[in-house]
Amino acid sequence: MALNPQRTAPAFWRDEHLPFIEARTIADGRKVCYTRHSHEHFSIGAITAGRSLYIHGASTFQISAGTVVLMNPGDVHACNPLYDQPWSYHMLYIDTAWLTDLQHQLGFSTELGFRPFTATHTRDVVLYSSLIELYEVLVDAQAEHLHKQSAVVSFFTEVQQRLNPPTTRVREVNHKLERAAEYIREHCTEALKLEDICLAAELSPSYLIRAFKQYYGMTPHAFLVNRRVQFARTQLRNGELIADVALAAGFADQAHFQRTFKQHLAATPGQYRG
Repeated sequence: MALNPQRTAPAFWRDEHLPFIEARTIADGRKVCYTRHSHEHFSIGAITAGRSLYIHGASTFQISAGTVVLMNPGDVHACNPLYDQPWSYHMLYIDTAWLTDLQHQLGFSTELGFRPFTATHTRDVVLYSSLIELYEVLVDAQAEHLHKQSAVVSFFTEVQQRLNPPTTRVREVNHKLERAAEYIREHCTEALKLEDICLAAELSPSYLIRAFKQYYGMTPHAFLVNRRVQFARTQLRNGELIADVALAAGFADQAHFQRTFKQHLAATPGQYRG
């Protein structure tokens, strides 16, 4: 069966009136491969056909049509083809601050930040059908703005109530490693040195390298590269030129940027910029 470039290319949806949410779909994911990566936003998606391999942290799962996958901000993950079998999906990326505000509205403590989900994936048929329905509303050019707004709030309220009740145990925070990550985020476009990160976090190099990967699922360098890609993603959404974005994000050249971006998003910068 020959691959159709139009079906294998990712399609992105955005709306300037709903800047806190973005959607992506792939009709045939056989050639869609990701490196391990993470996002600063919350991600949730639905496998709409076929099967694939889903990597989440140290675990790997086989998932199939009807599965809903969830990634907290910072969760290391990847989803890739299984033995060249066709598969397709819809993904939604939601701004963490927006979702945190919704959590507060639903009764979570306002003294806490985003409350992460413990579930990595689910076969909840209600959530699956609701996600498909929300995606169709979002991409419908005829749907009114209020309809889309209401659908987003309704869906993520349902996600919270079904998968993240107030009794969910929160992962213990390592504040020094959090400081290291924050330093990398703030200086991601610069040529960072290990000693600078260690100084900011008050950690030894050996502990930082070992504990950071254990805590975040990727090395400090991989975390830095991932953050540069997320920075570039924002710049591209704002319409910046690819060459300018590559330079601003801290990549050595445009070719390196193009290659790294595709490894992380399974889409070229040009495809993502649209």
